[in-house]
Amino acid sequence: MENLDKTDLEILKQLQANSNITTKEIAAKLFLTVTPVYERIKRLEREGYITKYVALLDKKKLNLGMTVFCNIRLKEHARNIGSNFVKDIVALPEIIECYNIAGDYDFMLKILVADMTSYQDFVMNKLSTIENIGNTQSIFVMGEIKHSTELSF
Repeated sequence: MENLDKTDLEILKQLQANSNITTKEIAAKLFLTVTPVYERIKRLEREGYITKYVALLDKKKLNLGMTVFCNIRLKEHARNIGSNFVKDIVALPEIIECYNIAGDYDFMLKILVADMTSYQDFVMNKLSTIENIGNTQSIFVMGEIKHSTELSF
């Protein structure tokens, strides 16, 4: 973050809040002209501060109203076994996030499905086919209190 000044940070905040905001709108908010704002955004993209632009979707409207966190403990921890597990997990579209964690479990998955029946089908027909899973623990989200995609800096 050492290469970023106050203007860069404000541009990032504006883009986080609304990735559809135009360069002209950002320039107006920052009391700048369009060209330097455009050049700064391109530099932030080149330097990897901005990795992609996305649209956030309403998961309930898309019939993905159940969020489950699933903790997984592997039977073995050899490098090739872990790599194969990661490759298999990445291929499952129901898993929207996967973290390698420390503690009682090795991985934490965030899974979106329609309902409990869909989750049961997912576990029985997809997750259970992945080799080397020793133990799982499912945690069902009853309500989402806070969900943000904006980073604080």
